[in-house]
Amino acid sequence: MSTLQIFNIIALIAVASYAFTLFGYVVYQRYQYIRLGKPIEFELNFGERFREILINVFGQKKLFKDMKSGIMHTVMFYGFIIIQFGAIDLFWKGLQPGGHLPLGPVYGVFTFLQEITTFLVLIATIYAFHRRYVEKLARLKRNLKSGLVIIFLTSLMFSILMGGAFEQIALQHPSSWATPISSILAMPFSGLSAGVAEAIFYVFWWMHALVLFTFMVYVPQSKHFHLLMGPVNVFMKRQQPPGKLSLINFEDETVEEYGVGKVTDFNQKQLIDLYACVECGRCTNMCPASGTGKMLSPMQLIVKLRDHLTEQGAAITQKAPWVPQVAFSNANQAALEAAVGESGPAMIGDVITEQEIWACTTCRNCEDQCPVMNEHVDKIIDMRRHLVMTQGKMSAEAGRAFSNIEKQGNPWGISKKDRDKWVADAEVPVPTVKEEKEFEYLFFVGSMGAYDMRSQKIARTLVKLLTQAGVKFAILGNKEKNSGDTPRRMGNEFLFQQLAEDNIKQFQKNNVKKIITIDPHAYNAFKNEYPDLGLEAEVYHHSEVLADLISDGRLVPSKTLTERITYHDSCYLGRYNDIYSAPRFILSKIPGIDLVEMKRSFEDAMCCGAGGGMMWMEEHEGTRVNVARTEQALETKPTMIGSACPYCLTMLSDGTKAREVEESVQTLDVAEILALSIEFTIDQEEQAS
Repeated sequence: MSTLQIFNIIALIAVASYAFTLFGYVVYQRYQYIRLGKPIEFELNFGERFREILINVFGQKKLFKDMKSGIMHTVMFYGFIIIQFGAIDLFWKGLQPGGHLPLGPVYGVFTFLQEITTFLVLIATIYAFHRRYVEKLARLKRNLKSGLVIIFLTSLMFSILMGGAFEQIALQHPSSWATPISSILAMPFSGLSAGVAEAIFYVFWWMHALVLFTFMVYVPQSKHFHLLMGPVNVFMKRQQPPGKLSLINFEDETVEEYGVGKVTDFNQKQLIDLYACVECGRCTNMCPASGTGKMLSPMQLIVKLRDHLTEQGAAITQKAPWVPQVAFSNANQAALEAAVGESGPAMIGDVITEQEIWACTTCRNCEDQCPVMNEHVDKIIDMRRHLVMTQGKMSAEAGRAFSNIEKQGNPWGISKKDRDKWVADAEVPVPTVKEEKEFEYLFFVGSMGAYDMRSQKIARTLVKLLTQAGVKFAILGNKEKNSGDTPRRMGNEFLFQQLAEDNIKQFQKNNVKKIITIDPHAYNAFKNEYPDLGLEAEVYHHSEVLADLISDGRLVPSKTLTERITYHDSCYLGRYNDIYSAPRFILSKIPGIDLVEMKRSFEDAMCCGAGGGMMWMEEHEGTRVNVARTEQALETKPTMIGSACPYCLTMLSDGTKAREVEESVQTLDVAEILALSIEFTIDQEEQAS
């Protein structure tokens, strides 16, 4: 063994040992910071979790929502895995000149695959540079940290190919099909002596080694920690319905504060989210608040919380967060001296502003886009809970909505005795549970259907359609209360639980087995959140029931409607509950309708702006979300805009008025559109009797 070989072996072991030590230290410190969060209950359910890994890690499903980025990232993802085997081979060659991995007759295929993969990753890296710095996608950052990974990857790929080229010259190997790229790169240098070529080979060999180990240490200290934490986050994804909020135990007298006021009040899964963030900006790119000029950026919210956790974690554990120490002495000193608790920076106020917290419509468009399954909304709601229930801080509009719901059971403060007044103008009788003991569905009208004059028309249309189909139903009448979704999403968990318990008592008292509602927010609450408080009933959205009645032949749309309709997906119907086909099925069965889709539809549909309690709060920044969504609908040149949510319909109606097209573009619920095509055969006198 030559002196050079001995030197390379010793030096490589020393460098690798140092790098792995630093890497292990950083990963362990981040693990310690995550452990500062509240413990979580974790059900293994390995089959489902492994399926998520296959789909979203190895299948890269979310990334392909942007096809160009999806292809680029997939090449990098699989390329980097494949190239690690090539790195072993490269190190082998440097430590044993003329040698290589003992792969026998398949070694040629192996090197061919390595070279092609390396070249493709290099092309993908160049394209990543183009997307970020030439095309300048708004969602991508353009700072030193963002550029470092491109430098690292380019250097790694370049050193592999150039190392292969000079190895070929040093060993006087002829050009080969197994090394197509290296052979081409070697041609201009073919006149070099073997000794000079060998020396240059080792320059690239050490370049590769040093860049690789530097990159390894850099990864857990940067956004590229997602390479490790992303798969962990996908595997640990909550198995509950999307967007389901945690239940607070108000009977626990040891709890002095509610919600999350400090970063360590989040649970450990929520903190894993922070380190899994890719900083790809897909969430912010689709956020209705960010897109209309509000202060909120879901990506920045996660990044700021992550940096705050690292700072607070370092101060609590008194372990430096950045390595090597010599390069980050000032940053480490600042982190270690960072004040914790009341004397430190307030998470709500200093790190995350109240404007950001209240701008969220809880639409979950950010979460649907996230390739590593981050959940943004629950963190925002937890901070709202702290503001509302611990600090008592909220806007006058929010406080008024809470007070009205608490006193009268609706956000307007209209008398609770008027909840069933809408029935007076119904074309068919609307029985209450007191009058109709035997019924299949309880029709939960909701505050919008009961009090809002526009939404009352939807409620009356639905009862007419149910009666036409021979469906037995009843309403609670004045015994019905607000579903509680509004106060819950606005942070008033206590009021939500009060309302839920009162409604559940009425359901149980009247032996309710099936519930139908026109309100997707109530639908989501009943189906996914009320069971935590004891509800046992099947829950249906009216679009689901109407679609089934059409399929069964109990409702037959026969009148031709010559209309061009675009359908707006409600967030709480679509992204929260995956109901996209039922409303479209209804519309597709109506003769004469031309159904056209907006650019943002299905899971990509933009929020109407009413969710998260925003229906009851004014927008003080940027443009109005509902107007922006209406403009997207108008791009399809419709004569009608369809919806399946009274909140959405109100916001879209206001949008058409703002754009002064309400005379030419109608806004209707799918039930109302269906009713226009039905030949009603109800004997109203018989019904009345």
